[in-house]
Amino acid sequence: MEVIERMCDHFTEQRIKELAIQRQMFVAETNGIAGTVSRDGNKVYTMFVHPWAAGRGVGRLLMRHIEALAVIDGYDHMETGASITGHGFYHRLGYIDVRSTETEFGFNYILRRDLP
Repeated sequence: MEVIERMCDHFTEQRIKELAIQRQMFVAETNGIAGTVSRDGNKVYTMFVHPWAAGRGVGRLLMRHIEALAVIDGYDHMETGASITGHGFYHRLGYIDVRSTETEFGFNYILRRDLP
């Protein structure tokens, strides 16, 4: 709960506006916001799926969208960080562990996926 509170404090409306200038941001909607993801080149950031939308393919759709954009831009792989709770999701999408780190939000896996 403490980590979630820190993330909520960090991702204020102003911070999201700042990030939207630096990165491409995408939102999936299904009766409201179902998920978000942002991208800077071949780096994935701020991937979130609302709990009511989990397991419905929203995250997979968002990831495949930004992966396709990265291919168009000439990248041969994607990289992302994942919390313990998101780790399995990325593995199911074909991402492999590169290393792990400790961040202000807790333990973080760094993962990579080669693109077609």
